[in-house]
Amino acid sequence: MSAATPPTERRVSARIAAISESATLAVDAKAKALKAAGRPVIGFGAGEPDFPTPGYIVDAAVEACREPRNHRYTPAGGLPELKAAIAAKTLRDSGYEIDASQVLVTNGGKQAIYEAFAAILDPGDEVIVPAPYWTTYPESIRLAGGVPVEVVADETTGYRVTLEQLEAARTERTKVLLFVSPSNPTGAVYPEAEAEAIGRWAVEHGLWVLTDEIYEHLVYGDATFTSLPAIVPELRDRCVVVNGVAKTYAMTGWRVGWVIGPKDVIKAATNLQSHATSNVGNVSQAAALAAVSGSLDAVAEMRTAFDRRRRTIVRMLNEIEGVLCPEPEGAFYAYPSVKDLLGKEIRGRRPADSVELAALILDEVEVAVVPGEAFGTPGYLRLSYALGDEDLIEGVGRLQKLLAEAKD
Repeated sequence: MSAATPPTERRVSARIAAISESATLAVDAKAKALKAAGRPVIGFGAGEPDFPTPGYIVDAAVEACREPRNHRYTPAGGLPELKAAIAAKTLRDSGYEIDASQVLVTNGGKQAIYEAFAAILDPGDEVIVPAPYWTTYPESIRLAGGVPVEVVADETTGYRVTLEQLEAARTERTKVLLFVSPSNPTGAVYPEAEAEAIGRWAVEHGLWVLTDEIYEHLVYGDATFTSLPAIVPELRDRCVVVNGVAKTYAMTGWRVGWVIGPKDVIKAATNLQSHATSNVGNVSQAAALAAVSGSLDAVAEMRTAFDRRRRTIVRMLNEIEGVLCPEPEGAFYAYPSVKDLLGKEIRGRRPADSVELAALILDEVEVAVVPGEAFGTPGYLRLSYALGDEDLIEGVGRLQKLLAEAKD
């Protein structure tokens, strides 16, 4: 008599197996691999400033390396002096007054987002997620046991959701609204009146709000950044703010972000971090301290360059028949609709969706873009214009020549 066949063993947990790879990082990795192989690839994939970290920040890190106290463990929630500086910077930049005890320093913005959701969500809680959304948000919500509920905005509204859409998505299970302005991937910025109305709607219905302010300093033209807890004070006891130094100070590799929120939420998230990673690298924290405590002159120079590239990429994309690109008001992304190109023949292929179109573009003209499927809205492409002017013009020029060949 043969032994019973053992049940199939699951090698990876269902929870982790359900996580999809970061599409933006995957595109960037492929582009860099092709470049390393000698191919003239131009990458519009990763949201990463092409500028070096400002020198005074690097100098602070070098000095910190020589300090023996930075060779040791420090408080899991962040260096006290950095938390105090973040509180001061928050008041300076957004008019939101907080105490250092309301700050948790994290290993980048992604950890901040996950820990914030983990601290406030119970299994089955719903989070309203305006789409197009950054690819990490839904995954962080699911990892925390929550359920993302998408509310889709398109180019006809400047990629901004309306109160009517939010109300239609609200259920008895809704606990949190995700609010992002300026937005990744669209560059949309909510005017203050619209932001305030959304904040007051959240207060009216007793909802929490998680607001991501990582692009606060990257706004253009007449657009302005507004911080929800600053303009809707009644929201503060149910509002969590995530931010970091990555985009503002060209510090993506330094991995320093933070969470701001009510003290009980920050204490809970700090407890989680104490077991997950403990403290952020002390040298990176010293660099972040120099960044948030210093002037914004270097930031202004980068913003000027991004603004110039913004206008160039929008103009060039809109010159392509079948492409419609609204002008982004913030961040450093263009999010054109390419729906009118889908199904058309381009060099013997008929891309059925934006995933296939992005693959065709990479194969044919060696330009890396991210398809809209990664952001919850098929039929679009995201292009980061945080790259050099020459590469930007060359890359979009290749797109113009390729897509001009599209035919029925």
